[in-house]
Parts: sequence; structure tokens; C-alpha cells
Amino acid sequence: MSDGASSEPAAGAEQRRRSAEVFDAVAERYDVMNDLMSLGTHRLLKRALVELTRLRRGQRALDLAGGSGDVAALLALAVGCSGGVVLADINASMLAVGRDRMLDQGSANVDCVQTDATRLAFPEGAFDAVTVAFGLRNFADKVAGLREMHRVLRVGGVAVVLEFAKPRAGPPKLLAGLWDAYRGAWPILGRLVVGDAAPYRYLVDSINSHPDQDTVSGMMEDAGFAQVECHDIFGGIVAIHRGVREKS
Repeated sequence: MSDGASSEPAAGAEQRRRSAEVFDAVAERYDVMNDLMSLGTHRLLKRALVELTRLRRGQRALDLAGGSGDVAALLALAVGCSGGVVLADINASMLAVGRDRMLDQGSANVDCVQTDATRLAFPEGAFDAVTVAFGLRNFADKVAGLREMHRVLRVGGVAVVLEFAKPRAGPPKLLAGLWDAYRGAWPILGRLVVGDAAPYRYLVDSINSHPDQDTVSGMMEDAGFAQVECHDIFGGIVAIHRGVREKS
């Protein structure tokens, strides 16, 4: 984040540019790399994310930075054919992958919308749940994105955010050292699988610069969320945050 308000728009534009370049480059192999980098655990984490929405049949959900559509597909199962899901992403290449997946799976209750998470193209109170999986750190303005998530929720609706965090389980130094070494190998893996290491250097940089889980919880409260919970996973390498919109 920029120190000066006057330079914040420029910083946001640069963030959007870099993010667009990265996801244009990796869209076709995105899920393959996720499986390799997480050893398949991202699928379990996303199931936990969806379970924490506590969605019921007939409700509506929005998945932001939804990319290849894996979370949207789980949300679609949760709300059933009488409900609806919007798969949203700012990146056209990623959204195309997600749209193809929805068509292949016959998910007729999922709409795909290209939109900026900091300026959502939806009315207030449109959704029962909003999710974002490993996408908050790529928002050009995280606070604005969280406020928009709060705005588009109905009163009583929930936001659930799955994101990388900061290890804090013991022994902290050992865990942090192993995590640093492991993610440091991702650019090498990216060069082998995708043919380009640069997007995965950006990924590592985005994880390093993302605030810790306590800060994210505070940001959610500042955005208007109540009953904010934080669940550390893998000793705090990953965290799931949950907040409720209590007031209109």
C-alpha cells in the first residue's frame, strides 16, 4: 500500500496491470499448478470455505476472483438448482476457463461476470454469501473490496475469505523457515510446468506482502463485518476468515 493518498490510484493501477499479466499467462494451467504447489490440499481448503458459508438450497452466492470455477462449482451444489451462483473475476482469461468448466459440468445455475471486486456490478443485498479463495491479496484495494463484499450481502449474509497468512504455530522459526523454502521453489516449478517462472515469483511476492491474519480480521471489522472469526490452518500458513453483515 502507498503511504500517500495521492499515489494510491497509481499503485492500484500497477497492481491491476501486474495481476492481469500474471493470470493471462497461467490461466490454462492454473488448476494443475495449484494441485502441484499445494499437494492437492487447496481442494480440501475450498471445501472448508464453502462449508463455512452454511448456504441452503435456494440461496444466492457470489464467488469473487473465482478464476477457474472450482469454488463456484461447490457453491452451485450447495444452493441447488433452485438457487444461483455468480462466478466473478476481473481477468477475462481466467473467467473464460471458469465459464468452460461450468458448461462442461452442466452448472446451469452459475452465471459468469467480469467485474472488479473493488467496484462490484451488483445491487446492495443481492447475495446470501460472498466467497473469495486466494484472491484477496490480489485486490488492488483490499479495504474497498471488503466493503463491496459487505455491501452486496443481505443482512445476515456471510463473507468467507480463504487466504495465505503468517505461520504462528510452534516452533515458529522452524515452520516459517520450511514454508519460506517450499514456496521459494514455486518459480522453478512454474518454469517447468508453465514455461514461465515470472508469474510464480509474483505469487511469492504477493504472499510475502499480504498482511497477517489479525490485520485481515481488523480490515473486515473496519469494512462493517461483525462476528469476525479467523481459523488458522497448517499452523497459520493459511487462514479462513468469516464475517457477518448484521446491519443495513
